[in-house]
Amino acid sequence: MCCGTEREVTLDCPSDCAYLIAAHRYELDHRKPLAESEVPFPNVEFSSNLIYDREPVLAGLGSAVLQFAAGRPELTDLQVLAATAALAETYRTLSSGIYYEKPPVEPLSAELYAALGKFVQDYKKQDGDRGGTAPVPPLKDSEIYYLLVFLARMVRMRTNGRPRARIFLQFLRAQMPPSTSPEPQASRIILP
Repeated sequence: MCCGTEREVTLDCPSDCAYLIAAHRYELDHRKPLAESEVPFPNVEFSSNLIYDREPVLAGLGSAVLQFAAGRPELTDLQVLAATAALAETYRTLSSGIYYEKPPVEPLSAELYAALGKFVQDYKKQDGDRGGTAPVPPLKDSEIYYLLVFLARMVRMRTNGRPRARIFLQFLRAQMPPSTSPEPQASRIILP
């Protein structure tokens, strides 16, 4: 089988394959703009300040995706896209005052949907526990919606759309390397 035509379609390529890396580099260098119909939530607009103001939440969402993916190497970009888009739809309806939840049908996407939802709920709970002491106002459902729309767009912009592609996940790993904080050392000061 030719890996040039079946790569990430029927073949589950290892991420360290030299041919896959070269193909991804070529695709990135020769990327065509997405058609408006391919962009998730094309009519949704929000301020770029929201991304900067809520960067910890966005980083937490990315970290939650990576934690989920760590135990599930079969997770693909399209499953991440399905989970984030479904959760965004949930928060769109929630911000309008209606609670309507429609998780993805595919099991792995549904699990990621639940994991991201749990992260958001935990973050909101911690945000509420801080009260008014935080320099940024409490997180609103509409802001969560916009952050999830941004994340869904990032997934779509970073992947090639093939069923088994994991380009966005690799990008996310490069942006958020695992924390390797050194062990605290005992003081070297000698006290009398």
